Amino acid sequence: MKAISKAAALAAVFSTVLPLSLQAESASGAYLAGRQALFTSDFDAAATYYSRALARDRDNPQLMDNVVLAQLALGQIDRALPVAELMEARGQRSQVAHMVMVSSLIAKGDYDGLLARDPETLGIGPLVDGLLKAWALMGKGDTEAAKAAFDDVAKQNGLRNFAMYHKALALANAGDFEGAEAIFAAGNGALSRMSRRAAIARAEILSQLGKNETALDVLAEAFNAGFDPGLTNIADRLAAGETLPFDIVTSVQDGMSEVFFSIGQALMGESSDDYALVYARIAGYLRPGHIDALLVSAELLDNIKQYDLAVATYRQVPADSPEHSAAELGRAEALRRAAKPDAAIEVLERLSLDVPSQPMVFSALGDLYRQQEKYEAAVRAYDKAIEFTEEGAAGEWFLLYARGISQERLKDWDKAEADLRHALELNPEQPQVLNYLGYSMVERRENLEEALGMIERAVAARPDSGYILDSLGWVQYRLGRYDEAVGNMEKAVELMPVDAVVNDHLGDVFWAVGRYREARFQWRRALSFVDLSDPGNEADPDRIRRKLEVGLDKVLAEEGAPPLKVANGSK
Repeated sequence: MKAISKAAALAAVFSTVLPLSLQAESASGAYLAGRQALFTSDFDAAATYYSRALARDRDNPQLMDNVVLAQLALGQIDRALPVAELMEARGQRSQVAHMVMVSSLIAKGDYDGLLARDPETLGIGPLVDGLLKAWALMGKGDTEAAKAAFDDVAKQNGLRNFAMYHKALALANAGDFEGAEAIFAAGNGALSRMSRRAAIARAEILSQLGKNETALDVLAEAFNAGFDPGLTNIADRLAAGETLPFDIVTSVQDGMSEVFFSIGQALMGESSDDYALVYARIAGYLRPGHIDALLVSAELLDNIKQYDLAVATYRQVPADSPEHSAAELGRAEALRRAAKPDAAIEVLERLSLDVPSQPMVFSALGDLYRQQEKYEAAVRAYDKAIEFTEEGAAGEWFLLYARGISQERLKDWDKAEADLRHALELNPEQPQVLNYLGYSMVERRENLEEALGMIERAVAARPDSGYILDSLGWVQYRLGRYDEAVGNMEKAVELMPVDAVVNDHLGDVFWAVGRYREARFQWRRALSFVDLSDPGNEADPDRIRRKLEVGLDKVLAEEGAPPLKVANGSK
């Protein structure tokens, strides 16, 4: 092949990135738009705008890096490859470019090329580089050298668990299930509790060794809070005596995909979501059927408010996958967060027909109906969720609490109170339930002393909750303990300064202790915060205006409510 000039190489690269119609546009505007898009994690726009800027400023290394990063976040590794190749050809050090180049070598099965890379100048990081080296040696059939390479990684500070996990996967993939289980069993089986996939991997290894009962014990210990549909499927097969295939890793390339996935999963919550997303995307690129990589990618996209991308990613999970329910639940949540509640409800309604006995589906549906103030539908959904929930299960209290809220909003207090009290029996110190039941009794002007005790317990659990402090101040006001109420209501307003109800309550408390000017000031503030477009708004603007006109005493008299008490010499 004839050598080509640098200019020709650049032209070839950029012609694969942008159509000719966009290559003549101004670089400065595109750069600024790209920077803003990347700041908001709008990777599609960032890839487009940075590519436009790069077409005009072809020697700019930062633009190249940003193009590669945006394409990686979109999962478009092949589109990032030409720019990454040029960056490495120019000697430019870039972690994302090195990731793309390594991914390309893995996809081609070029283990010699992978091993020939200098980690000092072309490396991704010690953990990734070390694990990929070990897997590449497995790919070349040098098992002993690969085991030594995994052990070398394990010697580095904080990397032992990752190294041993991947060593076990590599041995199992090579058929050495005894050796793999010995690694998992060490340290009282701690490695199998490292992640969901680690527990499943060990269960599959044990099944291959004819130890299904032990595999079930491993799963039960790792997931004592309960099995999701995917785990239930595995447990049922184990209980039926089926020998599970070892398919967490089915090839060396799968193992390398698992390197990126396991690190990406570990990064969630420890680094930026954008950075973790890059690892999950590469895992999915190297193993297109990696369902967990799809779910993690979608979750991260949801976290960074890229809802359309999240929805599209969740939809890639096949309908026949045991994880399809989890994907549809995630898709519904992304649609809800994207302000598309009707679409979210449609997803959950359809899912409830496909899997009619999963309580989590009906719980999510009930939550969505409740948020939309469709309380009758919410109650029906919670009825189903409770029907399919085991008595005394960890989440039963929440279902009763949520159904109780819906019934209270439907003004069916007897059923609401029964559910809320049952929820407290299951979770006696749950502050949300204590507060909701206590505040509801305050509003109904009944059992005020019991309500006070409940709310005080809620405050003890959540002393910085504005809602709960408002409840405490309000029950004290109802009991005529106005001086005590002032401090709690003032703190509630500090925590929730633009809440109409809390400011309205502080106004009433001020009036009760004779601080009339301050009361009117708080009522005016409350009125300014009322959202007239929200039908569920609890603040009554007409009542607030009437208090401003004639004062609280006359409003209470007009309503036939008990007058303010004479307490503590304040009235």
